Amino acid sequence: MENTWTPAHQAVESEDAQTLAQLLAKGSDPDEVCDNITLLTHAIDMEGDGALQSGSPLTVHTTAVLLAFGADPQLPDPGGQTPMDLALHYGHDLAVKLLQRHISS
Repeated sequence: MENTWTPAHQAVESEDAQTLAQLLAKGSDPDEVCDNITLLTHAIDMEGDGALQSGSPLTVHTTAVLLAFGADPQLPDPGGQTPMDLALHYGHDLAVKLLQRHISS
């Protein structure tokens, strides 16, 4: 199967916060949608699912980078799922707190 991710989505898929920050600093859209998922929803999904599969603690690196570069914390993906919906689904408390902080500001 051919990889259809954009470079920013590939960085999220790899949980590579440094490359993601570099791409966003060079002008990648923090609200980009690829394969029916926003970058922010993709980040929360990777962090939550990765922790479930590996048994390691939840991380919040890619979510924090996206929010720092202006990703809309309330932007739903084309299917209607918001970043908060997914963070709550995974019990991703760090992402929930970050999202709440960005939504309230």
